Amino acid sequence: MLDRNREALIETVRGLSDADARRRLVASLTTPISLIKHAAAAERIWFQRFWAELGESECDGYSRRDEGTFAVSDDESLADVIAEFERASRRSREIASRFHLDDTKDNPREGKVSMRWTLLAMIEEFARHAGHGDILREQIDKAILPQPNS
Repeated sequence: MLDRNREALIETVRGLSDADARRRLVASLTTPISLIKHAAAAERIWFQRFWAELGESECDGYSRRDEGTFAVSDDESLADVIAEFERASRRSREIASRFHLDDTKDNPREGKVSMRWTLLAMIEEFARHAGHGDILREQIDKAILPQPNS
């Protein structure tokens, strides 16, 4: 299910131009590209930093920007951000495979969490963001497609 939601999130941006992927259609920093960037950060935070206990320099693409932000730098293309998310997802799958579902660790914000809890939290997170992406994509597609005369 997690992989299905990862793919659903990517599908919301597939075929968009870089300009359309960066369109701000809501007051927050939530854009199609920032949803993917945020998802890559969530993968790194939960699997690389929390479960694998990797240092910041050992994480692929991790930076302090990962903490609660949807910021995408001007030099990052949509293809780059999708590739970053796919790399982080592959690494998450590899890290998760080292643990049993009932293995637990203490998290300063959430208390004791299991790998099962983490996987369910990621399923929920990516499903929610895929829904956000669907809505943004609908707005973008409506704006760029010719509208019939009323």
